[in-house]
Amino acid sequence: MPVIEYKCPNCGSGMTFDVKTGMLSCHSCGRKDNIEQIPDPLTKHVFSEEDEAREYHCTSCGAVIMTEAETSATSCSFCGSAVVLGDRLIGKLAPAKIIPFTISKEQAMMAFRKWCRRGTLTPRGFMSANRIKEITGMYVPFWLYDLHNDVEVHGSGTKVSTYTSGDYEYTKTDYFQIYRRLCLDYVKVPIDAAEKMNDELMDKLEPFAYDQLESFKTPYLAGYIAERYSYNDEELFPRAKDKIYGYIDAYIDSTTNAYTSVSYADVQIDTTIERADYVLLPVWVIHYDYNQSKYTFAMNGQTGKVVGKPPISKAKVAAWFAGISGISFLVLQLLTFWIIGGRT
Repeated sequence: MPVIEYKCPNCGSGMTFDVKTGMLSCHSCGRKDNIEQIPDPLTKHVFSEEDEAREYHCTSCGAVIMTEAETSATSCSFCGSAVVLGDRLIGKLAPAKIIPFTISKEQAMMAFRKWCRRGTLTPRGFMSANRIKEITGMYVPFWLYDLHNDVEVHGSGTKVSTYTSGDYEYTKTDYFQIYRRLCLDYVKVPIDAAEKMNDELMDKLEPFAYDQLESFKTPYLAGYIAERYSYNDEELFPRAKDKIYGYIDAYIDSTTNAYTSVSYADVQIDTTIERADYVLLPVWVIHYDYNQSKYTFAMNGQTGKVVGKPPISKAKVAAWFAGISGISFLVLQLLTFWIIGGRT
C-alpha cells in the first residue's frame, strides 16, 4: 500500500513523532518506540508507476485522502490519522537526509507570541498574538549544494603613501597590476525546492545546524505535513550560484585589502556542483489574521527563529519620529546655548 500509518502495537491508536523524546509516540497509551529500531516500509516495498496515479485511502477509516501533487505526508481530514504517502518518497523523490523537529507546536506558539511582543512599531492589537488562524508543522524540501568555484581576477590597484620633507608634505601613488587565481569551496548551500514556499522567508530562516542531519526515515514525518521538491538540483543551480557570489566577491576583496584602491577589469567565476543532496528541513508555518488582512510567518523548527513582516503602526511611527525630532531639537538648543554662551 502507498499509504503508510504507524499504529501503536498496544492500543491501535496512531503514533506520531515526538519532538521532546525524538521517538515515535502514542498519545493514547504513552508507548514510545525508537525510530532507529523501526523497519522502514519503503525499504521493503517497491511501488509501481500505477501506484503514483492511484487514489489514496486512509487505512484507519477508509476515507479518500485528497492532497496536492507535491504533498508526501499529511493527515486524514476525516479521522485525523497521520499518514505518509510512500510512493512519493522513493527513487528520485527519496530524501537523503532530514533534520527532525526539535520545537513542539506548543513551544512554537509560545515563541511566536514572545516574538510578537518585541515588535516596538507593530500595532498593540497585533502584539497580543491572539489571532493565530493556523500553525502547521511542515517539512520543506531543500537542496544542499557543495559548490566548487574556480575564480580568476584581473585588475589594478594603487598604494598611496605620504611623507614630509622639510616644510613640505608629499603624496606618493604607486600603481600595480592585480591577478588572483582562487579555488573556493562552499558546502551545504541551502536552496528551498518547493514552489509554494516563499523563497525570501525560507532564506531568512537560516541557519540550520546541519551537523544534526539524520538519515531519512518515514517515522519522522508522522504527524506533520511534508512536501516533495518541485524543482530538481539542476533547475535550482542558478539560484545557488547567485547565493554564493556575494561571499566570493567579499573573499576577493579580502585578498586585495592591502591596496588603497582597487578596480577589477575582469572577474571569471566557474562554478560546478560537487554534490547536491535532497533533504527535508523543519518549518512551522503560521497564518495570522489582523485587521482583515492575512499575514504569513515562518519559524525554524530547529532553532525557533521567526521571520516575516508584521504590520506597522502609523501612530507608533509618528510618535517615534516625534520623539527623535524632539531629542534632536533639544540637543541643538543646548549646543546653540553652549556656543553663544562661550562667546560672551
